[in-house]
Amino acid sequence: MKWFAGDCGFFQPIREIPVNEEPATIERGMREALALAARGRGFVEPNPMVGAVVFDAGGQKAGEGWHRRYGDAHAEVHALAEAGERARRGTLIVTLEPCCHWGQTPPCTDAVLRSGVKRVVVAMADPFPRVAGGGIAILRDAGLEVEVGCCEAEARRLNAPYLKLLRTGRPWVHLKWAMSLDGKIATGAGDSKWISGEESRRRVHELRGCMDAIVVGRGTVAADDPLLTARPPGPRVATRVIVTASGRIDEINTCTRNKYQLRATARETPVLIFTTEKGRERLGGWEADGSEIYVPPPPNSLSGMSVSAVLDELGRRRMTNVLVEGGAELLGAFLDARAADEFHVFIAPKILGGNGALSPVGGSGIKRIADALSLAETAVSLSGEDVYVRGITAS
Repeated sequence: MKWFAGDCGFFQPIREIPVNEEPATIERGMREALALAARGRGFVEPNPMVGAVVFDAGGQKAGEGWHRRYGDAHAEVHALAEAGERARRGTLIVTLEPCCHWGQTPPCTDAVLRSGVKRVVVAMADPFPRVAGGGIAILRDAGLEVEVGCCEAEARRLNAPYLKLLRTGRPWVHLKWAMSLDGKIATGAGDSKWISGEESRRRVHELRGCMDAIVVGRGTVAADDPLLTARPPGPRVATRVIVTASGRIDEINTCTRNKYQLRATARETPVLIFTTEKGRERLGGWEADGSEIYVPPPPNSLSGMSVSAVLDELGRRRMTNVLVEGGAELLGAFLDARAADEFHVFIAPKILGGNGALSPVGGSGIKRIADALSLAETAVSLSGEDVYVRGITAS
């Protein structure tokens, strides 16, 4: 199975099925279904991405579909509707076990049974408690041939954020930074605009457009006055999250003499501030302007604010993907907590130098190279003049 970094910067399966290749094998049909599923990224969360392909009794492709939007019909329903009568005695290939419960839509197992297919090939069972093998059991009890496990590893990788949220109650955490060739994210004087080039910034906006939350620390707000929105807008509108134990964020940007952009736009795009009880007392102006202030329950840790508390609350809100953009201490805190799942690093062909210039990751770090965090499925590509490195945490 080949993968590339497509929309939103995520790894996606390459569509490998020539349109005129008939009959397709089951494995190739599943790969096509995986490619279809990836089209729903950013639109379907917290639901999983699902794709489906239908072959008629003669092995000819008769229909295809994917879960297009949260609350919309599921992939199987779209594929079977397109196939129509040609689905009878045919094969349904689907990347995730058909659901067997009422949610936003009726059970997909009902549509499968009505279609008249005789065989269903499923990449993986759905661990969602209201499914969890029940869909497969219903189809088998009705006399259908059901096979499970074709391209299961690829299916699990595609829906890793969904699976993590179900398993742990926490979102999939993306860490992103841009740095110079000598590993600096700002000059010694604090200037950081712009280290990366236009193409890299465009990719970051695509990434933001697929996130449920974008997380920064107080220092980033003060230094950069970011807006943290996707421009142009993507399929999702991310909640802008600030983590500050102290709550010491000025009322206005001392450089522009205006309110910080996050505060000024809080009624248009959500702002959520994690702080302590003492910090909350200092954030009355932000709250009055529309920001939500959240104080995690004790015990707190790491300068009064724990990474675990942040992720637990974001997971409780059913956020599937969150992007941590900085600064260095916040990125270091997530790494120290071993709370990162995926990395997006842009390296610009610039050298800043200077002992006082900031590095991208702070925190406690490690003492031995043997304890370093390793990445798997690492991919390196050009991003304009920059180099884009992306990978996931090795399990």
